Amino acid sequence: MPRLAGADSVREALLPNRRAGFRIDDGWLRHVRRVVSPNCNERPSGCSIDLLVIHNISLPPGEFGGDHVERLFCNSLDCSAHPWFERLRGLEVSAHLLIDRNGAVTQFVPFQSRAGHAGASTFGTRSNCNDFSIGIELEGTDDVPYTDAQYRSLSAVSRCLMREFRGISIGRIVGHADIAPGRKTDPGPSFDWTRYRKALR
Repeated sequence: MPRLAGADSVREALLPNRRAGFRIDDGWLRHVRRVVSPNCNERPSGCSIDLLVIHNISLPPGEFGGDHVERLFCNSLDCSAHPWFERLRGLEVSAHLLIDRNGAVTQFVPFQSRAGHAGASTFGTRSNCNDFSIGIELEGTDDVPYTDAQYRSLSAVSRCLMREFRGISIGRIVGHADIAPGRKTDPGPSFDWTRYRKALR
């Protein structure tokens, strides 16, 4: 099981990096917390990365903090710890990044690998969005406003990804609900797309 370093002092130490901007080395963001998920694999040969998908997550739903999301992504969540967790038993999912309520970033999967974040999904005429996308989870819910710190970190990370992966443009940044309509609703009406897109220009 990878070390789940969750001390506030560690998280606070990472926060200034979002203001300085992010850089990528060998598929990993520099100077962010890394917790390696086993729930990833190789992308199809020749498949370029040209889509960014924004999600939200909280475990249990509506509760923030703790390490339940990290444990879910690392297949070590105790599904008996909360009644709602029973529906997650046996699920193997992940995202490339998680941004918590304080804006701290944790990376679980290197960008060149395929994470299990989108599920059954379609963008334009292409299905299986995990093949060609990067997934970012925001700690939150559809109906609770995201924090200023989350918008700052998300914008900085997104600009970094757009520099690294030229196929990702503002028009190719979507919510989970956009690629799985009827099945998913995140990041929900609480996400301010206008604010976020303005920060990317």
